[in-house]
Amino acid sequence: MANATDSVSIFAEGTFEEQILELLSYIARNRSDEERAAFVAPFQNAFKSGEGRKPIDEDEPRRKLVLSKLLLEVKGLGDGTDKEVEGFYNLIFAHIFTLHPSESPEAKQYINYLLKTVSSSPSERVSVKYRVISNLFNTLPRTSPLRLAVYQTLLRIAISKDDLDVLELTKSDVEKWLSEWQITAEEKSAFLKSIVDGFTKADQLSVAYDYSLLYVRSLPPHLIASALRLPVVFDFDPLFKLDAVLNVKDHELFSLLHIFLSNGLAEFKEWQSKHAQTLEKYAIPADQLERKIRLLTLASLAFNHVGQNLPYSKVADALQVNPSEVEKWVIDVIRAGLVWGKLSQTTQSLHISRATSRSFEREQWQALEKRLVAWKAGLVGILDVVTNAKRQAGHAVV
Repeated sequence: MANATDSVSIFAEGTFEEQILELLSYIARNRSDEERAAFVAPFQNAFKSGEGRKPIDEDEPRRKLVLSKLLLEVKGLGDGTDKEVEGFYNLIFAHIFTLHPSESPEAKQYINYLLKTVSSSPSERVSVKYRVISNLFNTLPRTSPLRLAVYQTLLRIAISKDDLDVLELTKSDVEKWLSEWQITAEEKSAFLKSIVDGFTKADQLSVAYDYSLLYVRSLPPHLIASALRLPVVFDFDPLFKLDAVLNVKDHELFSLLHIFLSNGLAEFKEWQSKHAQTLEKYAIPADQLERKIRLLTLASLAFNHVGQNLPYSKVADALQVNPSEVEKWVIDVIRAGLVWGKLSQTTQSLHISRATSRSFEREQWQALEKRLVAWKAGLVGILDVVTNAKRQAGHAVV
């Protein structure tokens, strides 16, 4: 349905003033002559070009103001025929997109208002609701993020009327739209989930299952992006234990995730230089990622120096920062719960008492084994000292 190209448009000719008056006439058609005149009068005054004012057709700010005031008067479908309702809304949409780019905040605000107005209209003329909203969908550029809100409205109406088949929705259409719409991974997943829920409610379980496959496949990139985006998430190892994540190993975000699990700042910057658009696509702030990879790099460095003093110079080299910034980064990594230790300005070093490992594989087990052996040897040495002290004190040794 949303791919129809035979949308009907009336009120299409005339000047801006003439078209606005036609729209106002439609809105006020059931009012008395006196009420209609009072309703139209403020708009007629706005059209006038007094001294020092441009004609309305040359005055875009004034046209925008007139349109915004007109939109406030749109309360539903009105009492016209289906063609009149359709033409009324087609002309309103045309004026919105003439005065405001489809990606602008104003266009989003107006379209969301009209979608709510049309969908919530008490009128049972569902077919004209479908037609108006489908026309809007087809009017929008293929990449427009507004297409998501428009189709979600169609979907909600169809689900509420137990009428999903009227949409003639196909999986190929959905895949195509999601590849075109400039929306976030989370929005794509949510859209797929709404389709799954709709067909499940309609007891079309096999169709719901087909869309479930798309939904599940959309989750790993969404999950990875969420983990990378959240400032408090530093443990990425659990993601690598999920088959769904491993199954998208060719995805550009998977390679980034691997860097945050095992690599450092240099590898991140190299990846970033090649995938700047990916971060924008998934709404992941680059500066936030850079901060996170620095903290993880410092945590890994600290893990390899547990029980030792870590010089500021090594930290500065690993984080690619000025030595004067080291203490700030150390404080941040301690606050993040990744490292425990004590700073010494005298020795310009950090004594590491404990540190979190970014993953726990064979290498980490081997490091742990070495530490346990060292601790065991240390305990044996302490026991020998205690034993000798007891003997010298004349105590019996058990």
